[in-house]
Amino acid sequence: MTVQIRHLATTQPDFDAAFQKVLHWSAETDTAIEQRVADILADVRQRGDAAVLEYTARFDQVPAQAMAELELTQAELKAAFDSLPTAQREALENAARRVRSYHERQKEACGQSWQYRDEDGTLLGQKVTPLDRVGIYVPGGKAAYPSSVLMNAIPAHVAGVGEIIMVVPTPARRDGSSKDPRGEKNPLVLAAAYVAGVTRAFTIGGAQAVAALAYGTATVPKVDKITGPGNAYVASAKKHVFGTVGIDMIAGPSEILVLADGSTPPDWVAMDLFSQAEHDELAQSILLCPDAGYIAKVQAEIDRLLPTMPRADIIRASLEGRGALILTRSMEEACEISNRIAPEHLEVSSHEPHKWEPLLKHAGAIFLGAYTSESLGDYCAGPNHVLPTSGTARFSSPLGVYDFQKRSSLIEVSEAGAQVLGKTAAVLAYGEGLQAHAQAAEFRLKKP
Repeated sequence: MTVQIRHLATTQPDFDAAFQKVLHWSAETDTAIEQRVADILADVRQRGDAAVLEYTARFDQVPAQAMAELELTQAELKAAFDSLPTAQREALENAARRVRSYHERQKEACGQSWQYRDEDGTLLGQKVTPLDRVGIYVPGGKAAYPSSVLMNAIPAHVAGVGEIIMVVPTPARRDGSSKDPRGEKNPLVLAAAYVAGVTRAFTIGGAQAVAALAYGTATVPKVDKITGPGNAYVASAKKHVFGTVGIDMIAGPSEILVLADGSTPPDWVAMDLFSQAEHDELAQSILLCPDAGYIAKVQAEIDRLLPTMPRADIIRASLEGRGALILTRSMEEACEISNRIAPEHLEVSSHEPHKWEPLLKHAGAIFLGAYTSESLGDYCAGPNHVLPTSGTARFSSPLGVYDFQKRSSLIEVSEAGAQVLGKTAAVLAYGEGLQAHAQAAEFRLKKP
């Protein structure tokens, strides 16, 4: 059965209008969700642990009499790691090693303090310090994401954050088969928390978990920043608490854009498009290519491979609802369109990827060459997989060490420097009508 994915061409007269329809996605949160989230946040802020316990029982069907039942000990995290098959333990450690190595280099490149003295002895500089405590939200509803633990906790650890508090929902199975009062705990997620150096972990999720991290309760410590993706309730809650705490970003549906010159096996590209489409029905997968024959081959592989996929229904809905195969005039034009899209994941599936990379300005992550599947970046290549979506790569960056650090300016004005700077400051302050500012500078001037 043919997948009814859009076929567009940049030469068609209505391309721009059709293209905008493909890109359109409303980030507006349902007003009912917004109100429900506001109520939950207010309740948790007022009643603390009691409210968290109530919402966890209601939404996750995980009854608990005290928050101690919802906190995971370090011994439990280590036990989960020790219980894994050897292959999973080694994969987790290898991925963590690569992610840590990348972020350590990132810290060396941009996360250092510096200072200098100018000719009159004035010291100027920048002091970089880590946040004291951060919260990481790990999704845990429909699937388990140990990779999200690594990608959020490791850069925080490398940055020098003192405490990393993890929250992860563990819903009870709807068939009632779960005997654990904390619901279904995924050992890979717990093991990833152990490997990544998580300080404390709680089996709570949703807006109530965000509220607990933002405001603090008797049990859950208040954090300085919350990172990590979640559902619409989590995204709305993060928006609401921003200002009380910092947040990383408001994540939209996952996206992949493939620029192909026709040199990559078409089944590889088809599967790469699937890799994002399988996340959910709103995910977006787009192919840009100047070769019409190659696009037809990719369509044929999509039709052939889709029935073999366990999440075929989700992939089909995603491709037919938001996907597109676009014929361009050239690879140069494909790069231009890519910059208009500013995708989360951008694959340059070409035998000359470095020829096109200089033309690409806006993307969360750029994957160069046919062998660089986006999925390698999701799990173990090293760079962070928490990326800007919905075109925000035009002004946003991947999660990194810098998200867990802050910068303070250093200023030490010498006596000689005060004679020069004081006069300048006084003139500008008088111009703004701020007399105390001006005189504070003038008091430090030497009397004639």
